Parts: sequence; structure tokens; C-alpha cells
Amino acid sequence: MIVFDLACRPDGHRFEGWFASSDDFARQQARGLVTCPHCESADVTKAPMAPAVPRKGNQQPDRTPAPTTAPTAAPSPPRPMPPEVRAALMAVAAAQAQALKTSRWVGKRFAEDARAMHYGEAEPAAIHGQATAREASELIEEGIAVAPLLVPVAPPGEVN
Repeated sequence: MIVFDLACRPDGHRFEGWFASSDDFARQQARGLVTCPHCESADVTKAPMAPAVPRKGNQQPDRTPAPTTAPTAAPSPPRPMPPEVRAALMAVAAAQAQALKTSRWVGKRFAEDARAMHYGEAEPAAIHGQATAREASELIEEGIAVAPLLVPVAPPGEVN
């Protein structure tokens, strides 16, 4: 992988892009796939950048701040969310909230309780709680159906 400092020509927004090679950057740019994340302009070029040269092990790092050569463009304000995206997110949040009304919070016991229900050691019930990525992977490997909540949920008693 190679990282390039990039800039759009219309407004001078600077950003970085990761590519498999210099040729990969050229191919993507030719297809119009490299765009500015601030203004979406496809008129993007490689910006000058300093090479990353590692220092020798016996050298002390230079603690003086690097001089700035050109002022960077101020970040553009966030664009408003398209109405259809907002409506979809609101629908997902409403569906999740409705499902949680009939679900029981089990906190950090989620993996243990889900496993007990799956193996018939506890009555099946709708539950939600907390699980680590490893616990969730193990549950899936055992054939236990689990899914992350798409909208963050505060545990009971932790809502301010």
C-alpha cells in the first residue's frame, strides 16, 4: 500500500488516499474514481509531500515543529443528510426501538444467556445486551443467531 497526499484543484482541499501502487492511483483517477471528500470534485492531483525517511537508531528526534509552507483550506461544513437516508435511518431506529420493548436486557451476560437458550438450558426469550466481538464470533460459530443493534442503546440506568 502507498499513501498519497492529494488535493482538489478547484478549492485546494487536501486529503490522503491509499492505493495499491502509483499505477493503481493513475487507473482510478482516469476512471474518475478519485474524488475530493469535501467538494466531490474529480479534478484531483497528487500534492507535494515529504518522503518518510526513518532516522538511525542512534539519532534523537527533532522536537521543533515543522514549518508550514501553505495554508490549508478550512474544512467545508458537513453537507445535510439526504431526506431519503434520514427517513431510512429513522425507520431502522423505530423498528429497533419496537423490538427492544419486548426484549429483556441481560447486560454482559448476553453470550452466556444466548448459549443457555440455544442448548435448551433456559427458556427461549428475546434478549439484548453486551458481547465482545470474540464472544459474538463464537456464538455464530456455534450456530447461535445473533445480530448487532444498528442504533446504539444505553443500558438501563445509564441514561442521563
